[in-house]
Amino acid sequence: METCYIRVAEDENEEPMEIPSEEDGTVLLSSVAAQFPGACGLRYRSPVSQCMRGVRLVEGVLHAPDADWGNLVYVVNYPKDNKRKMDEMDAASAVKIKRGIQKTSDLIVLGLPWKTTEQDLKDYFSTFGEVIMVQVKRDVKTGNSKGFGFVRFTDYETQIKVMSQRHMIDGRWCDCKLPNSKYFLEQAGLDEPMRSRKVFVGRCTEDMTVDDLRQFFMQYGEVTDVFIPKPFRAFAFVTFADDQVAQSLCGEDLIIKGTSVHISNAEPKHNNIHHLFSNFPGRSPSLAAMFERSQYQYPSSHV
Repeated sequence: METCYIRVAEDENEEPMEIPSEEDGTVLLSSVAAQFPGACGLRYRSPVSQCMRGVRLVEGVLHAPDADWGNLVYVVNYPKDNKRKMDEMDAASAVKIKRGIQKTSDLIVLGLPWKTTEQDLKDYFSTFGEVIMVQVKRDVKTGNSKGFGFVRFTDYETQIKVMSQRHMIDGRWCDCKLPNSKYFLEQAGLDEPMRSRKVFVGRCTEDMTVDDLRQFFMQYGEVTDVFIPKPFRAFAFVTFADDQVAQSLCGEDLIIKGTSVHISNAEPKHNNIHHLFSNFPGRSPSLAAMFERSQYQYPSSHV
């Protein structure tokens, strides 16, 4: 029999690719897998019933339905676990694209000598790279320094370098950190929820463990803590080392172990509690009410 080509695609709506058949009219699964790695079979939509039908596979050889491949488009089958992993990878890639270029954050400078001025701060940190902003926090009444300030750089690489070491400023060792402490955020007039390193993971399933969540979210950045409430309440908290990683994930729907979970800020406003659960399967009012009662009762390390 003359070699023919069958049309194969990953989805019915995608442009198909032609795969060569063998002399006897069959198609080797290896020929399909060469173009679609991980493929384990083919299926097609019956012109008669309009239902999807599987192509017979015997020892790695695909046999044409009714001895004729015809002009149909055959869709690739993947193992369920492989398809799940591909979906998770696609979701992860989409988030990473969204994150794009890392942006710099305001860094808090701790341990400043009382005499250090904003000009002193700028002169020192300019040796590392271009400085966008410096500020020394002062008492409103006395005008005296509070012993800490803020600095922001143009380049993210500079920010990382500055955070990785201690700094001798005006004869005193100082540290630069991301301003995640509630006290320092209040002093700086920053909105704490907007700077949180913690995210709320909604729509979790009972088979998701702390290790599962930690391993999944580590692809985005360093994870410092994972907390799943007990008894199980269909949500969890994940804390990152970098607040920008946490904020970049907020609003995303990610696939974990085949389940779509929703990522949001870990400090939902009281009037948004019911809205948060409105998309949860079953839309249980009691679940929202239970969360309202319990959201401030967790240990401080997990809230």
